[in-house]
Amino acid sequence: MRGLVLALVWLPSVWAETPADLRTRKTGADWPRFLGPTGDSISPERGILKQWPRNGLRVVWQTELGLGYAPPTISRGRLFHFDAFPSERRPNHTARLTCRESETGKEIWRFEYAFQYDDMFGYDNGPRCCPVVDDDRVYIHGVEGMLHCLSVADGRLLWKVDTHANYKVIQNFFGVGSCPVVDGDLLIVPVGGSPDGSDPQDFMGLKGNGTALVAFDKRTGQERYRLGDELSSYSTPIVTTIQDQRVGLYFARGGLLGFDPQQGKLLFHFPWRARILESVNAANPVVVGDRILVSECYGVGSALLRLNRDKVEEVWTDLGRGRTARLRCHWNTPIHVDGYVYGCSGRHTNEAELRCVEWATGNVVWRERGMTRGSLLLVDGHFLYLCEDGLLVLIKVNPQRYEEVARWDLGEAGLLEYPCWAAPVLSHGLLYLRGKGRLICAELIPNPQP
Repeated sequence: MRGLVLALVWLPSVWAETPADLRTRKTGADWPRFLGPTGDSISPERGILKQWPRNGLRVVWQTELGLGYAPPTISRGRLFHFDAFPSERRPNHTARLTCRESETGKEIWRFEYAFQYDDMFGYDNGPRCCPVVDDDRVYIHGVEGMLHCLSVADGRLLWKVDTHANYKVIQNFFGVGSCPVVDGDLLIVPVGGSPDGSDPQDFMGLKGNGTALVAFDKRTGQERYRLGDELSSYSTPIVTTIQDQRVGLYFARGGLLGFDPQQGKLLFHFPWRARILESVNAANPVVVGDRILVSECYGVGSALLRLNRDKVEEVWTDLGRGRTARLRCHWNTPIHVDGYVYGCSGRHTNEAELRCVEWATGNVVWRERGMTRGSLLLVDGHFLYLCEDGLLVLIKVNPQRYEEVARWDLGEAGLLEYPCWAAPVLSHGLLYLRGKGRLICAELIPNPQP
């Protein structure tokens, strides 16, 4: 077995080459990880269409998908999508990573593996995590906890780790839902294992076993460090620079962990979780200067923190405000623009509001009701807001008022079906939107002619 592992590790390192770029659209940016090139759902692209035809944007291609809620990722003209298909004998399923030409949808290769998972709350059994692309490799983190590293060129398996078996991961509320993040030569994975003998039905009583985060050598899959007694959440770690210090941040099940991403040293732990059993943390932290915003929707709302090296202090919080909390983000990571933060606030569909909140004070500037829960993407001075029922809205960034520019109801048009919980993706002018069982590619930025 040891010899096989060495073969998987060393042979690709000899053969590895940066894959050829398949793009014909030469402007724009790749979207290789969750929430894009900078991990905050902000696109650097320009030139979006602001006047949309009555029947919506031009659909370039579309394809049927299996189970799951994961958005695609885009790198060098390739689109990677992770989904699953049920078997006749639950809880057996087949997971599938598909590589396609991003501009045409033509399949290049696929990788499949069998797994077992049965969601305890009735949600579908497909992956929650998008693929993560790094140069010549792509990483997938399954709903059941399998971690795979594959070749971008042809889908060859390079290494894999069973986090359920190796780190005693007990099935989370809705399975594994935190994406890995690459930092330097490390792949940092939210694992969140528990001690041997833990009761898998005792959600409130589960404890961590020091594997809140596990860093692997991204080339070999060998463990480099582990840290934190937290359990996993549905938020994805981010790595950023605060006051000239490289800092990792992970909004785990019970609160925010700050850590040194290369050395594996825990810097601080800020407890932040609603007391009710069903509560989960899902939005990513937002960082501006030395301040960090965390937000959840089940009870405690948001907290703005100031980081000073290895400790944090509260600037303002929603603690004790309950449903009057200023910002209660569910899975949508809020977006900061020029001193204001915008996000979908509310746990349930019928209470969802799009809100603009002053960053420094937490004061709500405006709120827009009447739309379902959704996800934001910032591009070219506008927000794209994908609602869970398939409505796509273009909104001008305006801290004074809600200013809608255009809308396209993909649900009404029969193009997308609830739930559209995957975050929208924009790469090289093409917009990728996912709903139940379908992925749509539409042109948001016209392709410049030679």
